[in-house]
Amino acid sequence: MTAYAIAHIRPDHDNPHEDVLRYIEEIQATMDPFGGRFLVHGQEVEVMEGPFPGTVVVIGFPDIESARAWYASPAYQAILPLRTDHVPSEAVLVDGVPADYDASRTAARLRAAAGR
Repeated sequence: MTAYAIAHIRPDHDNPHEDVLRYIEEIQATMDPFGGRFLVHGQEVEVMEGPFPGTVVVIGFPDIESARAWYASPAYQAILPLRTDHVPSEAVLVDGVPADYDASRTAARLRAAAGR
């Protein structure tokens, strides 16, 4: 099942730090061995609810094990400070849902667990 690395970043687009530019130049090579590919990168967000400064990065991986292995890899860990030292951000890894996912089944499971 596809897994995702998702980051909420708040870069200084008007004056990006040289380290951040280097990080962007080098990240793809760290993802390639793990089947990672950008799904969202450098796009403007359209905020529909609440405050949301910054932008979003979404990287798809074949599975959660590949995503974890990429994040922990020596190649990625070597460039990670180039971003984290200069750009406020949060990052998560998350499994996707299967093709037959139906949110109503999740609601039913939550109702049952709550005794409703």
